[in-house]
Amino acid sequence: MKQKIDLSTWNRKEHFEFFCTFEEPFFGITTPIDMTIAYEKAKAMQIPFFVYYLHKTIAAVNQVENFRYRIEENEVVLYDEIDASSTIMREDKTFGFSFMKFHPDIHEFTKNVQTEIERIQITPGLFTREFPENIIHFSAVPWINFTGLTHSRSYTLPDSCPKVSFGKLMTENSKKTMAMTVLAHHGLADGYHMGLFVDALQAELNK
Repeated sequence: MKQKIDLSTWNRKEHFEFFCTFEEPFFGITTPIDMTIAYEKAKAMQIPFFVYYLHKTIAAVNQVENFRYRIEENEVVLYDEIDASSTIMREDKTFGFSFMKFHPDIHEFTKNVQTEIERIQITPGLFTREFPENIIHFSAVPWINFTGLTHSRSYTLPDSCPKVSFGKLMTENSKKTMAMTVLAHHGLADGYHMGLFVDALQAELNK
């Protein structure tokens, strides 16, 4: 479900109109995320770590209203719930875009993700299905402890979905961390909302 935002009374009307004139309206941050508790919890629950932090990421996104805004036909809409499209690597080292339907129960979510991963493994190509607008673009780069990351983007292709990427799991003095980059459309969100998301994510991972 979604609701249309009345731009005439929206407190972000000027921000939205200003940044929508930019060739590149997305901005981003890169920050380390503490994965110490989350890693041990995933292991104890016998849930793949990737699935665990993907679930927590979507849960955190859904807690931040500005991350649930999307631009559709020059209008802003607010979705009730956000899911994810994640890149999934195949055995031949190509990848396909998946659709990960969010479920608050992590065990049900894990089943959904495993089914989707299996589908991607036997489905060739990049776009293996239709995708809704109420998603985030998600990826993992587990080979690199990056300090910054950019995304390939077509400036002529309408896009307002936040993009979240995680790097290599690092361990130092028994503390585990991963670099995370998040990009968002500046007409819909600011640095403050980035902070809300990072805090919500860390809280989810520390449960």
